[in-house]
Amino acid sequence: MKDPRRPLVSPYPARRWLKRTKREWRPLEERSCTDLPWFLLFVLFCVGMGSICGFTMATGGAARLVFGYDSYGNTCGHSNQQLQGVRLSGLDHTDRRFVFFLDPCNIDIVQRKIRSMALCVAECPGEELHTYGDLKRFAMINGSELCSYELAGHKYPGHPDRFTKCPKLPVPQSKPLPVFNRCTPMDISCYAKFAEAVVTFVSDNSLLHRLIASVAASKEVIIGLCVLALVLSMILMVIIRYISAVLVWILTGLVVLGSLGGTSILWWLYIDHRLSVKDAQSEETEEEGEEQEEDETKDKTHALMIYAIAATVFTVILLLLMLFMRKRVALTIALFRVAGKVFVHLPLLVLQPFLTFIILLLFWTYWLLVLLFLGTSGNPIQNEETGLIEFRLTGALQYLTWYHTFGLVWISEFILACQQMTIAGAVVTYYFTRDKGRLPITPILSSVLRLLRYHLGTVAKGSFIITLVKIPRLILMYVHNQLKGKENACARCMLKACICCLWCLEKCLNYLNQNAYAATAINSTSFCVSARDAFVILVENALRVAAINTIGDFVLFLGKVLIVTCTAFAGVLALNYQRDYSEWVPPLLLVGLFAFLVAHCFLSVFSAVVDVLFLCFAIDTKYNDGTPGREFYMDKALMEFVENSRKSVAAAERGRVRAREEVELTAMAPGPSSA
Repeated sequence: MKDPRRPLVSPYPARRWLKRTKREWRPLEERSCTDLPWFLLFVLFCVGMGSICGFTMATGGAARLVFGYDSYGNTCGHSNQQLQGVRLSGLDHTDRRFVFFLDPCNIDIVQRKIRSMALCVAECPGEELHTYGDLKRFAMINGSELCSYELAGHKYPGHPDRFTKCPKLPVPQSKPLPVFNRCTPMDISCYAKFAEAVVTFVSDNSLLHRLIASVAASKEVIIGLCVLALVLSMILMVIIRYISAVLVWILTGLVVLGSLGGTSILWWLYIDHRLSVKDAQSEETEEEGEEQEEDETKDKTHALMIYAIAATVFTVILLLLMLFMRKRVALTIALFRVAGKVFVHLPLLVLQPFLTFIILLLFWTYWLLVLLFLGTSGNPIQNEETGLIEFRLTGALQYLTWYHTFGLVWISEFILACQQMTIAGAVVTYYFTRDKGRLPITPILSSVLRLLRYHLGTVAKGSFIITLVKIPRLILMYVHNQLKGKENACARCMLKACICCLWCLEKCLNYLNQNAYAATAINSTSFCVSARDAFVILVENALRVAAINTIGDFVLFLGKVLIVTCTAFAGVLALNYQRDYSEWVPPLLLVGLFAFLVAHCFLSVFSAVVDVLFLCFAIDTKYNDGTPGREFYMDKALMEFVENSRKSVAAAERGRVRAREEVELTAMAPGPSSA
């Protein structure tokens, strides 16, 4: 007879289920989709982004941008419909394909736009026109009327409205702009004004001309130096494992010597000022000016004492950190060596910055085009100042621009997160493959396929969290720039503090996201679970994380400086043939900026590889101990570090045991007998 208290379900299936669902912290062969709702949300958001582009095309905004439109709302090259309340609208401009500005050089510096009446014409003036008679002759010969539509071509010379409704004389020679069908003046002075509108901080046009001329004259050298920066970055990523030990210890020695030297100098200055104050007090002076100077000397001495004490505290803390983290420095060196081997086995990792940059560039181009489409979409509104027709979004359509801007940040972060997940997947596959000769043929391609099939939702969620922090920071930065010089000191300080806090939060979340992606690549878990697991591992190895992020990042920064310095030095040698040394500055600045950006992109990939390797190493040492059945996955360099650490721990333990035994023997020894 069955016992009614006995459970109806046997506990053994539950045990088997728990055993099956227990994560083993190793790359899983059987994976499942993670964060599927976030993937669907991201797809819907992208559909909304595409709908904005479709809206601009359906409402004519794209056509107005590409084909151009006149000041009455007519699209050039098309037959238009009448706009209510707008005169001279609804004209048939099928034969008038080009946009002509009556005063193309009249540029609004603040709004960055041309403040001139625009007309649709059949042909751009191919030569300079000096008189109204020339305008009449051009209209009669070419059939292209350059004055307003209500003026007949044969009446140009004597019409009373010719000064306001005809182009400003002389009319410069112009050519149609490819694709966008705008009559572009051939006069260089107009371009200088346009450049002044774009770059408002350049007030001297002659300086702008010299900068452009110096860059144009050295374009071959600039291209060669940019290629050199690319090559140096690739070489440094491979050889940094051989020079990392030297760089790390030199850096550590310089930091210690610098802190000790700075503290010693501050104390020497304090003692010197203290002695000078005593000498001054020994002399009897009653003049008011000398007494005031003596008070100032005392204040300086007191300030120097505070500085010296603060420097001493900093130096002591730094020395203690160096003492406790000296073993972690060895781990940083070992990780750098293994990261160099990763790039040897996975050379396609070097191409990740190129691929990411190309995808970002394509997306940014699309985003900018749609933004320009939005600028020419909406309802026709007459500008009260100029009387010209402009198209603006009104009502609820105004929020399309905000939606589009949010999409810029989220999708850009999504693309960068995809790169992080791809790198994490490839490095995880490398680390947890014991026989490196049995690595997949294309680990990076396999990582990309796993990302596309299983983990796009995780990437979408992580990038959305970064977006929620970045957008408020960007808004605060915009408000701070708009209120520059208008807000009080307290408001300015609060704004800067909020911007700084959001920036720090964004950096911390970026680091946590990167480790969460690595945990997802290992366990195929959702974003929140992976972030929690990675956070626990990082907290358990807090000192190691601090050592890697401080020393490792500074070593990589020195690598960036090395690439920029070598590129600039090569630029000086290449530009040595130019006599005017002032013309060196623009090309060298341009090349130096490009070299730093290239080095940053490549070494950021190296830093990401080091971070993923450290997470794998921490997991490996936590769940494996090298015994049969629990063998390590790590590389020889990391294995040597573990063995050395074990020897140090064992030696320290033997020392403590020996000291304890000596204490016990001393306690057991008989004392001197008393007579």
